[in-house]
Amino acid sequence: MIAKTFQGLEEVLAKELTEMGAEQVEIITRGVRFYGDKEMMYKANFRCRTALRILKPIHQFTASDADEVYQIIKAMDWSQYLDTKKTFAIDAVVHSENFRHSKFLAYKAKDAIADHFMEKYNERPSVRIKNPDVQLNIHVNQDVCTLSLDSSGEPLFMRGYKVEQTEAPINEVLAAGMLRLAGWEGQSDFMDPMCGSGTIAIEAALMALNIAPGIYRKGFAFEKWPDFDKEMLENLYDDESQEREFTHKIYASDISSAALRIATENVKSAGMSKYIELKHQPFQGCERPQNDTMVMFNPPYGERLKPFEMDKLYEEIGSKLKNDFTDMSAWIITVPCETTDHIGLRPSVKYHLLNGSIECEFRKYEMFKGRRNDYLRDRNEGRTFPSQEEEDRSRRYSSQNPEERKFSPVREDGSFVRVEEDTWNRSSNNENEQSEYQRRRHEAFEKEREYQERKSQREAEWNERRSERPYDRNRYDRERGDFRGGEGRKEFRKREDRGDDDFRGRPRYDRNRDDDRRRDFGGRDNFKRPFRRRDDDEDNRGNRNFGGRRRRDDEE
Repeated sequence: MIAKTFQGLEEVLAKELTEMGAEQVEIITRGVRFYGDKEMMYKANFRCRTALRILKPIHQFTASDADEVYQIIKAMDWSQYLDTKKTFAIDAVVHSENFRHSKFLAYKAKDAIADHFMEKYNERPSVRIKNPDVQLNIHVNQDVCTLSLDSSGEPLFMRGYKVEQTEAPINEVLAAGMLRLAGWEGQSDFMDPMCGSGTIAIEAALMALNIAPGIYRKGFAFEKWPDFDKEMLENLYDDESQEREFTHKIYASDISSAALRIATENVKSAGMSKYIELKHQPFQGCERPQNDTMVMFNPPYGERLKPFEMDKLYEEIGSKLKNDFTDMSAWIITVPCETTDHIGLRPSVKYHLLNGSIECEFRKYEMFKGRRNDYLRDRNEGRTFPSQEEEDRSRRYSSQNPEERKFSPVREDGSFVRVEEDTWNRSSNNENEQSEYQRRRHEAFEKEREYQERKSQREAEWNERRSERPYDRNRYDRERGDFRGGEGRKEFRKREDRGDDDFRGRPRYDRNRDDDRRRDFGGRDNFKRPFRRRDDDEDNRGNRNFGGRRRRDDEE
């Protein structure tokens, strides 16, 4: 069988299947190949947290084009998988130069199955995109084609406990993979200060209690197969022997009230309200946990925030972790860019993952008091060396990513230690490397000192310049709009010195002029026009006040 997963979680899925009893486990690109019986297939669908689909290959062949694929699939015996009363659907995954269009290949495979039944029974099964009776998958790697039955149906990340989700939720399989990479098994308290729809918190609770993620699903595709064993699946549902108690607490919070409402509904749907405490607050307002706590969250990547808002947010994240989460570890999934470097902390571990189509880094930050070198030296004195399994995994990781390897051999016996755990010991045997590091560090300090000196000198010159000529609002030797003054500039004249030229030939307004007859109903009497009373003499008023019409009382 083949278990599909996200890039970066192949080793986690392989370990998970091995613990379930799978045999001959082999890591492939974005998946794991393994062997097992029917019960193992049921168990992989029901208990796997980091698998997207479980495929059961039924035929493997080589083909050079789509027509050859059509002929081979049409010649197969489909009576053991399908009949004319059932529905089916097929999807294709292509990694080949000969097959460039995956949908076209899926259409050819669909036509081959339909034509097979038409020639044999004069009737064909129907195609249903959603919830078909039989889901098929064809995978092409160069000229090798693998036709498989999809035993899962809907992807396994669709657990079934989500009532609603936020705008950019994290995938359940990715969240579970992050928790397994972080080593979470319910050994302490847990905090997600940016919970969104509550996915990470719910997956952490399920993992701490060791509850199977498939317990909430409505069903699997293999339940519609002819050889389905209902009793075997019911035994998996009823088996509670692997569940355990969880005596700690999970804290989840978010700044958005709408997101918190969604998270509350999802937590209730999963039945985890007893273990998850939700709170409406920003990350900056989180209080320091009383007990040992693992912190893990998924901050915004830039799709929903502006660049300056992102810089400020990540600076606040780093400051909050450094000041209020000392002696604890925090795991953050984010994109590797200059903005996220504003956290200002050096990650001790990095994993490269894909969140949808976004390339991300899953980083571990260890908060401590004092200098980093002192912290590493004190921690390394009592550290335990990696197990053989961790060493083997580190060698594979190093061979795939030599420039970003997670482990580095530093001992004569060939054992490995984390590069980030002991930077000084890694280079202690190499005097040239250590002296080069000291030289670069000295140059960095010198550049910072020179910058501070230039800054202080500029401030002193500016203060001296300001003290030489203080501001005087009564000075008239400064040109309007120019605050520097200087010789040869046009003087700013007082009001009484300005002539008529200042008004472009128009006489300057003077309130004391007697010949100014402009209308002013609230001004002085010397230029206020008299207002005629209604009872004035009729001869003095005239009809012009009414536009040539006679007054109404005159007509009466």
